[in-house]
Amino acid sequence: MTEKHEPDVLDEVIEEVHDVVSDFLNREAAPGILLMGATILALIIANSPLDTLYDHLISMPVQISAGTWAIDKPLLLWINDGLMAVFFFHVGLELKREVCEGELANPKDIVLPAAGAVGGMALPALIYVGINWDNPVAIAGWAIPAATDIAFALGILALLGSRVPTSLKVFLVTLAIIDDIGAIVIIALFYTENITAGALYIAAGCLLLLWQMNKRNVVDIPPYVFVGIILWVAMLKSGVHATLAGVVLAGFIPMRDEKDESYSPVTRLEHGLNGSVSFAILPLFAFANAGISFGNISPEGIFHPVTFGIFLGLVVGKQVGVFGFCYLMVKLKLAKLPDDLNFKHIYGCALLCGVGFTMSLFIGGLAFEQTGINQIFDERVGILAGSLVSACLGYMVLRLVGETPSDNTDVASNASKFTGNTVK
Repeated sequence: MTEKHEPDVLDEVIEEVHDVVSDFLNREAAPGILLMGATILALIIANSPLDTLYDHLISMPVQISAGTWAIDKPLLLWINDGLMAVFFFHVGLELKREVCEGELANPKDIVLPAAGAVGGMALPALIYVGINWDNPVAIAGWAIPAATDIAFALGILALLGSRVPTSLKVFLVTLAIIDDIGAIVIIALFYTENITAGALYIAAGCLLLLWQMNKRNVVDIPPYVFVGIILWVAMLKSGVHATLAGVVLAGFIPMRDEKDESYSPVTRLEHGLNGSVSFAILPLFAFANAGISFGNISPEGIFHPVTFGIFLGLVVGKQVGVFGFCYLMVKLKLAKLPDDLNFKHIYGCALLCGVGFTMSLFIGGLAFEQTGINQIFDERVGILAGSLVSACLGYMVLRLVGETPSDNTDVASNASKFTGNTVK
């Protein structure tokens, strides 16, 4: 007779913890919450007795070498130049999918969010430039408040649940995608170092090889990854910012297999990287870059034109730029609001666009990491403060607005009028 044993208590606890973690990770707000948690953790450690350990950790030298060739960078730059290249690769895959088959495929569907994106990049930059016009070094940070953090913004929107129409999420996603395109162009044009011709020739050879692979319908992923790594190293050595290798590589990944239209390398890679980017790379980036020691902040630093310009750009410039441009487009009859949205929704969304965080921190590092000017101030103070205020204001406004009467009828149907696609 077989003896029956009671279930092991430890197994039950592990299973329960697994269920809780799985449920959290499947929530739409999870990436934004993790980003917030990583930021808070970095701030706590940077202002505790462990602050020296934190500084040593992110400045720890990491080297990869082969013979006389070597890449020697502190851990912080491996995160910012290496892991963020994977993030930009993921962004590039999303852009390609949206342009080929998604919300950016039909130009008529993107007029309103595109106008908001342009206004949301232009006005914050103008506010910053206006405040820092007389400082030729500080002016390098003009693009910092022009960015929008899609993970944070969507996370906040997800916390509101059914209080906001589905088409508002579609509007925000489309706007953020166009904003990402703008950020990529800005980085490529304005934040590159001295160009090294030899490495640039190698990068050009990689592009030619990728083009041939794409033309010959090579759909296997490993060859693209191998060439992409060489491209990343070449761009790192060339002076063009290495993260752009990720965007360029994504552009050459085939959208569909010509022999099997049901298979999409772009979609497969995008879905495969979702978890790594959302739950590892971005939180790690936030942890490594958000550790501000408040003991080193002086009143002069808080009200420094750079810090103040970033704060005003995110809090004031974003909301006025996004909302103002959208309002003008509708009033000029160049665009139309979706049936289940009103201008209160657009205004609340415009406030959320002031959450710059990830991209703002990234551009801030490019603008000031080698100038030494950030010894006088810390641009991260303006980014964190502006993002926090924008997040709180956007959440409160959208919570107060709630749903319009038409939302309760057929939100998905109304949203499809905006995108030209079925909302899933």
